[in-house]
Amino acid sequence: MSRSTHQAIVDERNAHIEIWINGEFFPRAEAKVSVFDSGFLVGDGIWEGIRLHHDRFAFLDRHLDRLFAGAAAIDLDIGLDRDGVADALRHTVEHNDMHDSVHVRLMITRGDKKTPSQHPSNVIGGPNMVIIAEHKVADPDVREHGISLFTATIRRPPPDTLDQRLNCHSKLHEVIALIQATRAGADEALMLDPTGAVATCNATNFFIVHHGELWTSTGLYNLHGITRAVVLEVAAANGIITHEAAFSLTDVYAADEAFVTGTFGGLTPVNEVDGRSIGSAGGEGSGPITSRLRNLYDAAVVADVGR
Repeated sequence: MSRSTHQAIVDERNAHIEIWINGEFFPRAEAKVSVFDSGFLVGDGIWEGIRLHHDRFAFLDRHLDRLFAGAAAIDLDIGLDRDGVADALRHTVEHNDMHDSVHVRLMITRGDKKTPSQHPSNVIGGPNMVIIAEHKVADPDVREHGISLFTATIRRPPPDTLDQRLNCHSKLHEVIALIQATRAGADEALMLDPTGAVATCNATNFFIVHHGELWTSTGLYNLHGITRAVVLEVAAANGIITHEAAFSLTDVYAADEAFVTGTFGGLTPVNEVDGRSIGSAGGEGSGPITSRLRNLYDAAVVADVGR
């Protein structure tokens, strides 16, 4: 059975959550948007995944920076300023009496259209905003024992096709890559850029450790993950040499350690890529650099929510 970096412990409280849609709350089973919604019709929208720790959203300013940068890039007027979005997020978790270990999905589309089409001029009314907050704790088995990756044939497109720095609703290429990986017996997909260099995974950012140094991709062909950025910062601040540069699968197969990063799972070790065990031990679990970086990242989360 495949693992996932988004695999969570089942929490029965999620059956009773209420979902925020355009300023109103609806029970989970009644939360709906129109079939004419721009996101449903053509994937026209942006989103963020945010964690709540001890009544505070971790790295909220960074998430809002990325959200509003994405909105500007696709010429979408969200209809709220930063404080308005933050208030909606807080209202959602307070309404559901949530305080810790919560994952929030914020989604904004261009809104409903009068007829199925791409053209923004067919939008009637304003954008649609949905906030889903769930009690979610990452599965500790995945966190500790890691995942396997398979290199998909689907490439990450260049910025002039679909800029991968946009956290947008158009994710079909990532879904196809993931399907290839799971059909090949792996847990998730590793994806290359148009030059053949390693780019990222289907839903997380990818790192390798080589001779004690930390490597990740150039960032031209992947989402600029918040966790990715924090890991690079804490690594550099603690004397670990970091590289954002092009590297190949040859470097991956020879790596001492590998891991992926994401808002939900934090740092998850990678123990196998394309059937090859990563690291000299060839076993499951986190290597020493991965474990150290996980501790540094966890400390950064605590410091941020404690401000």
